[in-house]
Amino acid sequence: MQPLNNHMEYRKIISVTGLPGLYELLSSKNDGALVRSLEDKNTRFVSSRVHNFSHLESIEVYTTGDNVNLAEVLLAMQASSLPLPDEKDAAAVRKYFSEVYPSIDLERVYNSDMKKMVRWLGILGKVGVTIEAPKQQEEAEGQDAEA
Repeated sequence: MQPLNNHMEYRKIISVTGLPGLYELLSSKNDGALVRSLEDKNTRFVSSRVHNFSHLESIEVYTTGDNVNLAEVLLAMQASSLPLPDEKDAAAVRKYFSEVYPSIDLERVYNSDMKKMVRWLGILGKVGVTIEAPKQQEEAEGQDAEA
């Protein structure tokens, strides 16, 4: 058995339209990308002609104020003492987000997106990916530049 690389970087995690779950971006080409499923570890080529790729670190979530980065919502979910709701129960999912992230804009964030966030947090937790807020990344880069 090969040892698993348990240190996946949050910045390499992507969502692929039309495919369930989350993927680690292994390499990209002009016509697509080589990705590995975080759930079943299968590696496959995904065509950019058919699918769109979204890095989790670039996804924003509507709130009643300024949009926030997905990582902020995921970190709030992670820090909450509330158990994750059953993603199939739309009312429970909405109630969960109204308590865990009260400023989320329930008018503009679709139930399907909230369900994805619940599913994604579960996947990230299972594989041990550390969620990084963009501010932490920017500050770290800023410190490197000042040194």
